[in-house]
Amino acid sequence: MKKTNFNDTAGLKPVGYSELVRRYSLNVLPHYSQAFIAQKGRRKTVIDRHRKTEIYTIKYDPGAGLSDHLTFALKFEGLNLEILSLLFNAIDEKELEAFIKAAPAGKYARKIWFLYEFLTGKELDLPATKVTNYVDLLDVTKYYTAKPIPEKRQKINNNLLGDRRFCPMIRKTETLKNYINLRLDERSMEIVGRYPADVLQRALSYLYTKETKSSFEIERATPDQRRATRFVELLKLADERGFFNKPSLLELQQATVDERFADDDFRDGQNYVGQTVSYGSEVIHFVAPKPQDIPGLMEGMFYTYDHMVSSELHPVIIAAAISFGFVFMHPFDDGNGRIHRFLLHNILAQTGFTPEGLIFPVSATMLRKIKDYDETLELFSKPLMPLIDFELDNNGKMTVKNETDIHYKYVDMTAIAERLFGFIQETIEIELVSELDFLLDYDKAKSAIQDVVDMPDRLIDLFIRVCIENNGRLSKKKRKTTFAKLTDEEVAKMETCVQEAFRPTADEASSKGRPNN
Repeated sequence: MKKTNFNDTAGLKPVGYSELVRRYSLNVLPHYSQAFIAQKGRRKTVIDRHRKTEIYTIKYDPGAGLSDHLTFALKFEGLNLEILSLLFNAIDEKELEAFIKAAPAGKYARKIWFLYEFLTGKELDLPATKVTNYVDLLDVTKYYTAKPIPEKRQKINNNLLGDRRFCPMIRKTETLKNYINLRLDERSMEIVGRYPADVLQRALSYLYTKETKSSFEIERATPDQRRATRFVELLKLADERGFFNKPSLLELQQATVDERFADDDFRDGQNYVGQTVSYGSEVIHFVAPKPQDIPGLMEGMFYTYDHMVSSELHPVIIAAAISFGFVFMHPFDDGNGRIHRFLLHNILAQTGFTPEGLIFPVSATMLRKIKDYDETLELFSKPLMPLIDFELDNNGKMTVKNETDIHYKYVDMTAIAERLFGFIQETIEIELVSELDFLLDYDKAKSAIQDVVDMPDRLIDLFIRVCIENNGRLSKKKRKTTFAKLTDEEVAKMETCVQEAFRPTADEASSKGRPNN
């Protein structure tokens, strides 16, 4: 497999989706794969991160017609609903009807027929097929699919994850298959099983607080105590009820933002994510769907969530499609990022992935790896931005001038799902273990200190915290003030208790981001 520049296609003949996009001047997000015919040489695949270029030999040239390239695309490049939706609105439907009439039993003809009617909502002037065998729309060996819905008119098993209002695509890459084979849900149960129940209970209380703080900090926000408490209480409900419905999302939004900016419905104005670089100059990183498109998009997402859950897809696949789909919709004026991360917990808990009564501090991992998290969001936002035609006035009010809803409906979430699996694995293997180990070490230090001096728990807690923050030693200031009643011998023994409990060294423990109790 050769690695080279993804755009190095000079002298090659575009085929399939590449040719259809070129021929009909379609304004679309790039397909994960692009195909070309080379007049000489052998077939090869060119990989550039999560995208690829397929170079085919001349024997693969399908011909010049619309149906030729459509068939090639479905056969070799998979399914791209955004390209097909725009294409079907640009072509003469009679040309499509003629192709299907010429091969009414062909599986690709039937797939194209179904997709036209599915995406446009219009029926072609064709009678129902007379064939009896059903074919799957998506190849189940290549895509994560939902419970099939039989479509009698074309004898197609519609196993898409959603409907025409919102339908993400997630391919079965080797990376995703490897993550799923790790059985991270079982791994988390194994880890949790190593610790006493009282340690888990104490850890849970802190994890709720840590997740809240981390989620707000990702957006450089500091919640007041009341909002932080409300968010913690909602996190505690994450495994008790589903939140991905309009009333619950409104409840989340009202609980996570300042009351003055709480919404009682989805937004009615255009929002975006930008950064002021100088006076009167702003760099726009992301533009959300137009407000009039939000109701339909969100209804589609609600349907897709229910359809994916009832189809028993892997919990992380569902969480990737829905939580990131939500943040790309940005249906509220404020609080979208926090709700997006809350939905991760809610979906993982509701689908049985998270151990009962526990929470993974995923936001802490995302905060620690903020560059990777930003890059995950940019997998969609960066290629989207050149497709949006907008104006920004002096008051920061944005107006989007072109039709954009199609770009948000059919997002390929494959690379995003891969990134989410990585965050979750690291959360389980590092963040969760770190928090639980800290509590065990803390209990060890506290018990040893109590054997040296019988003093109030509050002072023991403070002593341990100060030592951790000061490389295993009590600071001179605290020694003179708070702990002046202790002898030098007692202080030395207590410092040793902390150092031995938090081996290899207290400063290494501090560098791991362990909490202050």
